[in-house]
Amino acid sequence: MKRLISTIVSVTIISSAPLFAQMQPKEAFEYMKEVLKGEWKLSPKEKQIGTTGAHEHPAVKRLLGTDKTGVAYKVIARDSTLQEDLLPNTMKQMVTMYHCDDFNECNELLATHYCAKRNQPSFIFNTKESTKERLVFDCDMERSEVCDSDEAHVHKIILELSNNNNHLKSSYIVWKDGERASHHSIYHFDRK
Repeated sequence: MKRLISTIVSVTIISSAPLFAQMQPKEAFEYMKEVLKGEWKLSPKEKQIGTTGAHEHPAVKRLLGTDKTGVAYKVIARDSTLQEDLLPNTMKQMVTMYHCDDFNECNELLATHYCAKRNQPSFIFNTKESTKERLVFDCDMERSEVCDSDEAHVHKIILELSNNNNHLKSSYIVWKDGERASHHSIYHFDRK
């Protein structure tokens, strides 16, 4: 009997472990503000995997060089919004604003991406897929018409941290005609 109870307890603990690992929206927002804040430079070209050619784009190459800011994060609006400024001062510059649905409660962590594709998809934080090393935002089908359109748009944002939070892989997964497109924007950055 003791052995049976021990087995049941072990199975229960193991099967419920992922529930404890899930990041809740408020926790994720506070974590993002802390760990992403500051300027990041594009990683060397040879470290880029699956990138859209950020190093080869003439405007990026000329303005960013190797030591210039590739992405910058800053907390604005009295600590209520995290602003992501991707490829600043270039023709490909884009901004994403991360914020809670309600600053005090933060039941949902949301984002709006102001894209070079000339649209603004909205996103919602995916608590099931996210960890401190991998923050996932899905296109918000309820709040954003572009998410359910045939128009090319960013449909998923994945921010992956590694190397003691000094390396950032930012993936902007594109959908077109209702399905995942073959091209995406995937950037690698190192903390400045």
